[in-house]
Amino acid sequence: MAPLLPGVVVLLLLCVASPPLAVAVAAAAAACGTNTSLVGYEADLRMSQHQLRGRVEVLDGCSFRVAALDLLAGSASARWWRAEGPDLESLAHGAPAAGDPLNRTFLSESLVFRLLPGVSWPLVPVLAAFDPLTSSLFGFVRLSNDSSSDSEAPTMFGSCAQLSPRLRVRWTLHDASNSIDIGLEAAVGSEYYMAFGWAAPGAAEPSMIGADVAVTGFTEDGLPFADDYYITKYSECMVRADGAVEGVCPDTIYEQRDDNAAGVVNNTRLVYGHRLDGVSFVRFSRPLVSPDKKYDVPVNATANMTVIWAIGLVRPPDSLQPYYLPLGHGAPAGTAFGFATLNVSSSVAAASGGCVGPLDAEDKEDQDRITAERNTPLVVTAGPSLHYPNPPNPKKVLYINKKEAPLLKVERGVPVTFSVEAGHDAPLYITSDAVGGNATSRNATEVVFAGGAKAEGVPATPTELVWLPDRNTPDVVYYQSLYDPKMGWKIQVVDGGLSDMYNNSVLLDDQQVTFFWTLSGDSINIAARGERKSGYLAVGFGSAMVNSYAYVGWIDGNGTGHVTSYFIDGKDGASVHETRENLTHTRCRSENGAIVFELTRPLSPACSGRVECKNIIDPTTPLRVIWAMGSQWSSGRLSLNNMHSITSNRPVRVILLAGTAEAEEELRPVLAVHGFMMFVAWGLLIPGGIMAARYLKHLKGGDLWFQAHTYLQCSAMAVMFLGFLFAIAELRGFSFKSTHAKIGIAAFVLACLQPINAYLRPHLLAENGEILSRKNRVIWEYLHIITGRSALVVGAIALFTGLQHLGQRYGSKNIKGLTCGLILWAVGATSVVVYLEFMAARRRRGGGGADGLSGKWVLGNTDEDDSVDLLQSSKMESDSIEPMEVQLEPLKVAGVLHQINGTTVHKVIEHYLQIATILSVLCLSFVFSEGVLYCVLSDMDVKLHVRSTFVLVGYPPFRSGSLGSWLATLLRKKAWIRCCQEERKICRTGALPVLGSLESEAPLFLVIVMDHGHGPLKKCD
Repeated sequence: MAPLLPGVVVLLLLCVASPPLAVAVAAAAAACGTNTSLVGYEADLRMSQHQLRGRVEVLDGCSFRVAALDLLAGSASARWWRAEGPDLESLAHGAPAAGDPLNRTFLSESLVFRLLPGVSWPLVPVLAAFDPLTSSLFGFVRLSNDSSSDSEAPTMFGSCAQLSPRLRVRWTLHDASNSIDIGLEAAVGSEYYMAFGWAAPGAAEPSMIGADVAVTGFTEDGLPFADDYYITKYSECMVRADGAVEGVCPDTIYEQRDDNAAGVVNNTRLVYGHRLDGVSFVRFSRPLVSPDKKYDVPVNATANMTVIWAIGLVRPPDSLQPYYLPLGHGAPAGTAFGFATLNVSSSVAAASGGCVGPLDAEDKEDQDRITAERNTPLVVTAGPSLHYPNPPNPKKVLYINKKEAPLLKVERGVPVTFSVEAGHDAPLYITSDAVGGNATSRNATEVVFAGGAKAEGVPATPTELVWLPDRNTPDVVYYQSLYDPKMGWKIQVVDGGLSDMYNNSVLLDDQQVTFFWTLSGDSINIAARGERKSGYLAVGFGSAMVNSYAYVGWIDGNGTGHVTSYFIDGKDGASVHETRENLTHTRCRSENGAIVFELTRPLSPACSGRVECKNIIDPTTPLRVIWAMGSQWSSGRLSLNNMHSITSNRPVRVILLAGTAEAEEELRPVLAVHGFMMFVAWGLLIPGGIMAARYLKHLKGGDLWFQAHTYLQCSAMAVMFLGFLFAIAELRGFSFKSTHAKIGIAAFVLACLQPINAYLRPHLLAENGEILSRKNRVIWEYLHIITGRSALVVGAIALFTGLQHLGQRYGSKNIKGLTCGLILWAVGATSVVVYLEFMAARRRRGGGGADGLSGKWVLGNTDEDDSVDLLQSSKMESDSIEPMEVQLEPLKVAGVLHQINGTTVHKVIEHYLQIATILSVLCLSFVFSEGVLYCVLSDMDVKLHVRSTFVLVGYPPFRSGSLGSWLATLLRKKAWIRCCQEERKICRTGALPVLGSLESEAPLFLVIVMDHGHGPLKKCD
C-alpha cells in the first residue's frame, strides 16, 4: 500500500486545488445525460467484414457501450464513424464519431466509447466501424427510435458453443413459437459444408445412425443453402437397384415419389448466409417438435441432448442427382466430425464460454484468383457489383477474365498485358491507393505504376495496357478506375513461378484453367493450374470427355499430391481407366485451395498394344484440350464421389509450336450467313444463269435467255461479294492459311473475270462497215467458256471445303448433315441438267439439227447483229400468233455484188454467210413476199426492216461440190435458212440436209435481205 499513497495524495490535492475542473466534468456529464432522446436505445451491429459482432447501447448524450464486441484488427486509421448511411458515398462524406482506434482484435469485450467534442447523436444517424484509409466498412448500426427500424442482426444470437477450433454453433430459442434459430460458422473454404443436428434419442452410445441434421454450405455462385437430412447408414447418399435410398441423404429423397410428402419432410428453412474473411456463416430455422415424425428428431428445450456435427467437402449437383451432398467426412484433408451434449435453454454465459472472440481464418481472401501469364492478355470489363470483397460495394466494378474484382497475382519481371474494354468512363490504372478514383481528388497521395486517362476502351476498340512489375514494385498494389473509387481490387506481386519455368501458356475454356508447356526434343513438359478452389483438377486431350486421355492432379487425405493418367471411354466411373503412361517429374500441390500439377511425357509413347500407346502428341497438329474440376478424387476404382462439379464447355485448340490457342467455337452467326450466301451464289444463281443460256433459247421473247443469264450472274456476283465481306469482317482480315480460303479466293477471282470478259467481247463488224476477222471472237468464246466452267467447278469445291473447314474449326455436329445435303443438291442439279439435255436433243432431232454438250457458249447481245449462238439453234417452226415489227440497224456492207472473181470470192461468201448465220439465229424460218423477206420467230411473225439489199450470186465454180458442202455443214448446225434456185422463188423445203440436191448447173442465189416495206406478210404457197 505504501507506494500508492503518494499518488492518492496527489489526486486529492488536484481535486481540492482545481474546483473549476471538477465542476466542468460534472457539468459535461449532466449535459450528456439530457442532450438526447436515444438514451437506452439498443441495436445489433450488422456485420460487413472483419467478423464484427456486438450490441450497441446509447448511454447518454455523448457516450455509448458496445457489449460482446468481436472484431478482427483493422488498420491504425480505423475508427467509429458517423455518416448519413452505410453506402460508399455517404461514408466518403462522413467523419469520425469517436477517437478510439479499432486497430486491434476485440475478444467478446464490453467497452464504453465517448463521442468526439462537437459531435452529438443527431449528427450520427449511422454509427459504423470504418477504415477511411481503405474505405472498408466493418459493420454499422442505425440509430433511430423508429419502431420500424430492425434492431436485430442475422449474425447475432443469444447463445453460442464452440464445437471445434474451426466450427461454432449459435442459436436463439423461441420456445413460445416452437422454433429455434441456428447459425453455423466455420473457418473453412467455400467448397466445404457444415452439418449440425440431433442424434437419435435413447441410444446407448453416440451414433449418427438415425440422426436428424441440417447440411449447410454455399453453391458455386456463392449462394447459401440449408437442407434437412436424415442418416440411415455410414455412407454417402446412394440409391440401390431396388430404388431404396440409404446413407446421408436429404429427407426429400426418401419421399421423392410423393410430392406432397416431400414438401412436408423438409423442415429446415434458410434465413441468411454469407462468406466473409474466409469464414462461412449460414443461419436457418427449424421447429423444436416437427410434424415430420419419420425423419426429424424432436428437440427437448430443457434437456441435455446429444448433437452431432461435421465439416467436409460437398459434392455439387450433377447429371445424376440434383442435390448438394456431403462427401465422406473422415478421409479428405480438412474434414472433421464429432459429438457434443447441448441444452438449448442454457444461459448465455454458460453456453458461450467457448466462443471468445471472432473466428480467424488463415486464408481470408475469398475472391476468385487470377495469375497473369506472359503473352496472355487479361480482358478488363465492367459489370454489376455482386460479391465485392471490400464493402461498401460500389454499383459497378471491374471484371478481369469474366471474374468480379479478382485477386490478381503477377510476377516481377513478367510483362502483364491488359485489354481494357470497361468503357470510356472507366480508364484503368495501377496504383498504390486501395480506393482508387484518383487519390488527389481526396487530397491523398498515391504512386501510379501504369495506366491513366488514355487506358480506356470498349469491346469493339479495346486499348492495350502493358505493365512490367520490377524489383521495386511493392508486394501489394491495386488495379482501379481513374474516375470512380473502389472498382478494382488487389494485385499480389511475387517473385518467379510457372511462367518462368515454361515457354508457353494459354487459358483454357472459360478461363478457369491455365495450361503450360515446353517442347523439349522428343518430350513435352506440361503443367496445369486451376484458377479456383477444388479437390482435383483434370486436363484431357480430345474433343470431349469420351475417348479422351486425361491427367488428374489431386491431394489425398494425408496432404500428399498425386498425378495420374487415364483413358476415358464413357460417362460413368467405370469408364475411367487408369493407364501406365511413362510420366516423369510429376508434382501436385494446392495453392490457396487451387490445384497445380506438373508432368513430363514423351511425345510418342514407346509402346504398342495398349490404349495409351495411341496417345501421340504431334506438335505440328493443334492439340484439343479440355478440363474438369471436382471435390474429391481417389486411386483405384472410381465412384459417384469423383464426379466433376464444373467442366469446360468446349475444347481449346492449342498450337504447340506457335504457343497460341483458339477456342473451338460453335458456328458463329456471321459465318453461317457467309456460308448461306455462298451457297445461294454458287449453288443457285450461277448454275441458274448457265442453264438459262443453254436451255432457254427456244422460249418466246428472243433475248429472254440472255436477260436471265445476265441478271442471274450479276446477282450471284453481288451476293458473293457480300458473303466475302461478311467473312472478312468476322475474321478481322484476310487469312489464306486454310484450304477453303485458298480455293474460295480462286473461285472469287474466276467469277470476277466473267463480267470483264463479257465487256471485252470482240465484234464481228468494225464501225466503218469492214468485216473483221473471226479469229479474235473464237478465242474470246473459248476463254469465256473455260473460265466460266472453271469458276463453277472451283466454286462447288469451295462449298465442300467450307463445310470441312467448319467441322475442323468449330466441331459442329451438323457438318455431316450439311455435307450430305449439299451432295444431294449437287445430284439433283445434275439430274435436272441431264433431263434438259435429253429434251434439247429431242428438239434437235425434230428440227433436223444436231449438237452436243461440247458446243460453244457465248454471252450474246441482241443489241448487235453479231450476237451469234455458237451452240445450236433449238428453235422450231410454228404458227405465227400476231405480227411484231423489229427495226434492225443497217448492215454496213458495200452494195450489190454483180461480179465475183478469182481468189476473193471465198472471203466474200464467208462474210455473207456470217451475216446469214446471224439471221438464222433470230429466225425460225424465212418467207419472201413482195420484195420483203420475212422472218418467223418462234410463234410470232416479225417483219424485218432494213435499208439495203444483199444478194449472193453463185457461179458454176460454186455449186454443190464446194459451196454446197460448205453451206450444208452450216445448215446442219444452223437450220431453217430458206434458199432459192432462182430470184424471187421460195423453196418449199425447210432445212436442207445437203445442198447437192440442187440442179448442178443452175446458178445459186441466197437471198439475205430484200428492201423494206412492200406489203403484208404472205405465207409461202
